[in-house]
Amino acid sequence: MATVIAVTSGKGGTGKTSLVGAVGSCLAALGHPTLCIDMDVGLRNLDLSLGLSDRALMDFTDVVEGRCPLDKAVVEHPDIRGLYLLTAPFSLTGAVTPEGMQALLRQARERFRYILLDSPAGLGPGFELAVCGCDRAVVVSTADASALRDAQRTVVELTRRGVEQIHLVVNRVQRKLLQQLGATIDDAMNTAGLPLLGVVPEDPQVSLAANQGYPLIVKASKGAAIGYRNIALRIEGRRVPVMKIK
Repeated sequence: MATVIAVTSGKGGTGKTSLVGAVGSCLAALGHPTLCIDMDVGLRNLDLSLGLSDRALMDFTDVVEGRCPLDKAVVEHPDIRGLYLLTAPFSLTGAVTPEGMQALLRQARERFRYILLDSPAGLGPGFELAVCGCDRAVVVSTADASALRDAQRTVVELTRRGVEQIHLVVNRVQRKLLQQLGATIDDAMNTAGLPLLGVVPEDPQVSLAANQGYPLIVKASKGAAIGYRNIALRIEGRRVPVMKIK
């Protein structure tokens, strides 16, 4: 059965797009046909995280508005079998509605095991489109107070829209910063009011991979790559210990 997961955050800079690209890559590498859809209209960067820059010619509005079938619009990764991207447009027209997005997702469910939606930061129209047809949501936050407050607001909006299965990922975690704040991951979970799906450490390899145009898991096997892999395994339903941040 296909699962649609909206990956969202209350604010920008939490590493949400990098997480979608890396976790999507891991799920595909585990043998699950996976589609990553960039919902960040005008500011799309998921192609960079997936190493698919300039390969995607059609976007999700082309499918929703009937200009191109889904099979022709998605782009498969050349190195990770089963990993696909459907990119975002540079602007959004009024013709794209939640009903149209839900119809697109119904088509995607017939072909893919996992569909990850990279929601834009904030709670505007892009957020509405990203969560209108999801089965579950992942809220990505850093450990700082402002990000966690925004995560709380995001949870309220997700709940109001009927999303019942919501989990937290604490991303870009720095042990020294946690020590300076006198905080723990448990504190972050309590503040956000969510069960934990995973922890990912701050890792310069994430930016390096995006800048050089390859998915993180292709060349990295430690640091953030382990955190992303563990999240993918938990999405599969496996029991994996929470990564310890050193």
